[in-house]
Amino acid sequence: YNILRRLRQQGFRVQVVPATATAAEALKYKPAGIFLSNGPGDPAALDYAVRATGDLVKTGVPIFGICLGHQILGLAFGGRTFKLKFGHRGGNQPVKDLASGKVEITSQNHGFAVDPKTLPSDVTVDRINLNDGTVEGMRHQTKPVFCVQYHPEASPGPHDSSPLFAEFRALIEKS
Repeated sequence: YNILRRLRQQGFRVQVVPATATAAEALKYKPAGIFLSNGPGDPAALDYAVRATGDLVKTGVPIFGICLGHQILGLAFGGRTFKLKFGHRGGNQPVKDLASGKVEITSQNHGFAVDPKTLPSDVTVDRINLNDGTVEGMRHQTKPVFCVQYHPEASPGPHDSSPLFAEFRALIEKS
């Protein structure tokens, strides 16, 4: 529920749709933006979500994905995912923002990662995990789409990543 709280704090009216919703079903609400949330499991097994997300990316509606949403975006971009040996767990994972050089302490709970070598040239890896170098954030260069592998809504914290919700708001206003 903290994801919904964080979105509302940015002034969003939120409409939740099921994970199985098609792009057309989600778009019938005429969203200003699409938020792809977290969830359990192997993202490669969610072909329906990858298909819907690929269709959503094509529309130009701003998209922000976290955790499983990040992985699904990686697949929708044409990349691949892989299972991590141990996964990333806990509230102390260091992530470097490659544009600013800042390090965020993040909350994470996932066992899969996006393979950066499989991403197309119009997708930039903009955050990496400082423990193992895996992809922690991506940004599309021509579409208003970005995502992070971790949980910026983490509710006891850390809160280093909270500004990502304001960034999503700004992206929507710009679009």
